[in-house]
Amino acid sequence: MGRAGVSWNGFGKAVGGIVLAAAILVGAGGTDVAATPLTPFRYEAQAQRHCPHDQVVWLDFRKGVYYGKGQKRYGQGFDGSFVCRSEARDSFYRRSLLGLR
Repeated sequence: MGRAGVSWNGFGKAVGGIVLAAAILVGAGGTDVAATPLTPFRYEAQAQRHCPHDQVVWLDFRKGVYYGKGQKRYGQGFDGSFVCRSEARDSFYRRSLLGLR
């Protein structure tokens, strides 16, 4: 027993447990998870050249939604860019239901 009735032996076990838990969390964080990079384009043709086998959408960064070619707000606004639909979906942007026919 240490001074004032504190057991230093028990304190050392608690610190050791915390260090072990931190090491496990750091080790578990090393998994191979790679996000698809979002590549914004100013013009629709640039985006189509970047992803020829995917649909090009207008991504509104402020609202966090994307619009397809037939929708009213496609290509409109100052807070958006043309991107590939698969990249927008992989980056967790959602499809806008506004203006769907």
